Amino acid sequence: MESSKVKQELFDVNNENLQKLASLFPSAVKDGQLDIDALKEELGQYEEVGQEKYELTWAGKQNAKKEARKNVLGKTLRYIQGDGVNEDTTQNLYIEGDNLEVLKLLRKNYYGRIKMIYIDPPYNTGNDFVYNDNFSITQEELEKMQGERDEYGEKLQKNSKDSAKYHTNWLNMMYPRLQLAKDLLTEDGVIFISIDDNEISNLLKITTEILGFDSLVGLFSVENNPKGRKNSNFISVSNDYCAVFAKNKGSCYFIENIPKNINDLEIDENGNYVHNSGKRVLVGSNDFNNVVTNFNSDKHYSVYYNAENNDLILKTENDINEKDSGLISKGYTRYISTNSNNQFVENTYTKIKFQELFNELALDFKENKIFGKNFNTTIRIKSMLVNNHYKAVIDNSEVDFKLDFKTTSAGTYLKELFNTVKPVFQATKNIGLLKLLITLFDDESFTVLDFFSGSGTTADACMRVNNEWKCKNIKYIMVQLPETLYENNSEDKIAVDFLRSINKQCNICEIGKERIRRAGKKIKEEIEAKNQQLKLGEEPKKVPDIGFKVFRVGETTLNWEKLNLQGKDIYHDYIAGTSEKDKLDFTPDFKNDLNVVYEIMLRQEGLPLTSKIEKLADIGSRTYLVADSYLISLEEDITPEMVEKLSTLNPLPIKFVFRDSAFDDNIVFKDETFRRLNALIDKNTSDEKKTYTVEFI
Repeated sequence: MESSKVKQELFDVNNENLQKLASLFPSAVKDGQLDIDALKEELGQYEEVGQEKYELTWAGKQNAKKEARKNVLGKTLRYIQGDGVNEDTTQNLYIEGDNLEVLKLLRKNYYGRIKMIYIDPPYNTGNDFVYNDNFSITQEELEKMQGERDEYGEKLQKNSKDSAKYHTNWLNMMYPRLQLAKDLLTEDGVIFISIDDNEISNLLKITTEILGFDSLVGLFSVENNPKGRKNSNFISVSNDYCAVFAKNKGSCYFIENIPKNINDLEIDENGNYVHNSGKRVLVGSNDFNNVVTNFNSDKHYSVYYNAENNDLILKTENDINEKDSGLISKGYTRYISTNSNNQFVENTYTKIKFQELFNELALDFKENKIFGKNFNTTIRIKSMLVNNHYKAVIDNSEVDFKLDFKTTSAGTYLKELFNTVKPVFQATKNIGLLKLLITLFDDESFTVLDFFSGSGTTADACMRVNNEWKCKNIKYIMVQLPETLYENNSEDKIAVDFLRSINKQCNICEIGKERIRRAGKKIKEEIEAKNQQLKLGEEPKKVPDIGFKVFRVGETTLNWEKLNLQGKDIYHDYIAGTSEKDKLDFTPDFKNDLNVVYEIMLRQEGLPLTSKIEKLADIGSRTYLVADSYLISLEEDITPEMVEKLSTLNPLPIKFVFRDSAFDDNIVFKDETFRRLNALIDKNTSDEKKTYTVEFI
């Protein structure tokens, strides 16, 4: 039984009339609004149009497009030191904030660097998402609006189905985020989007519009609830979907990553697992291959094989009856390829390739045919992702293998991880789905971005893949709005009680970060336990990267009006509405050096926030070297001695950044410093390909 508040309105004549009209003419009412032109067409009145085209449109689409390209003003990512794990060495990020802002902040230094994006956005089921894309409001107003609920625990900014802009709100929320996501993808990058049937059609349309109409790779049906949901009058829904899009389908591909059932395999004479059916004929009767017209073709040859001494001889013969009697008498068997008309046909492979297969023990000699052995123990992912449990072969060993996509299993895992009676997070994605998607790529190392990270399943899956697959080093970036959780909401209560027990703020981000900490700790303990049982001489397994650094969207530390950085025209303002006088009077906040360093890093192309930051104490107390290539000095005074010391750096940084105020308006000394640095660069490097720059903040 569901409960709801009593509505204050006694009646709504306009809405009732609109509903009656919709029942008569469904196409005339779109997203709660009357379409006059459609109504006229229903009544047989058609107007001439200049040019028709296939497209999805809605109220606010143009603004949604503009939102993706609008500057994010007065914001940065602030490092929350001590909130992560292994912060000095990790390559993983957890970012708290509105994902639209975060995507904009990451755009410059992560442009074209993300191989895989996975998101599980709100499905628009009614009351399931809150967002606000008006960045001209104050921080105080934004904080009041985010996650605000009434005394019943209901979100006041709900996107309910009785809203006149029900679909429009969802589309306006998703469109700019997907536009920005496209910019972050590598050329061979892929985005996976989980969704249900509420917005699947709209999602497919807007994403193919953004990424290209040929970008859709496919649509997975994911069996996440085998028993089926019982809240439907028509169909007991047992699945949701995962749509797959590629930035450039010609540049990307998936590997076969699902192990075969052991029942589909057999062990050959050499102890190797081979597929036991569907073997390909390489030499023998074959009506599909081309008839031999050129007897010098490298695909025309007869095969003589001696099983006793495992010897192979390839000969070119011009007549089917032209047998080598000498070889036959020595125990060799002759194999030739012919068709039903008793003509020579080409063999499947060239002589060189066939010899290679023989050397690899990949040939299966039968009475009058030679087959190729299929050593592949994996199959390609299918569009129906169904839960399964079977014996499989992995690394030539028999193992138990599970395909588990169930929401209930994901909840059980969270209960065990957090030691709670109920899951701390409702309807979380199963780690099995994410592991399967991540392992579709054969790259040893790449970055996964999830900007609706929720409970942190994607981060958990990345760590699991690194632990379970050889030579994998998958990095992740998680982004999540710190939406407040309330104890008087039944879905939040378990999480609230848990967070209070560990003295954490009651929001979704704290659940996500704690989940990652616990999952990483669990992996570390599992590895250490196995290492203690190793036999003498066996190499212990290393613990993968189970750490992460935490950043949070916050106010800028710098006045971008005064900066002399590349892209100054983009970051030309501080906060919308700030007066010109306040802009000129603004003093950069140099209280926290790391915040300033990270904000400058955000403005550099291809410089990850996980880059090494080293304090150069021999040069100054506030001088930092980032990624061995960028020198950022926040010293209050720059002296000639400091400039001279820079010549000792090897290699020299490609960029030097100084505080403008450090020169105390001494333009002569500032120009002299610039000249000295150029002289040092010319003196200490012969690399003409590098471009060295000096910038001031």
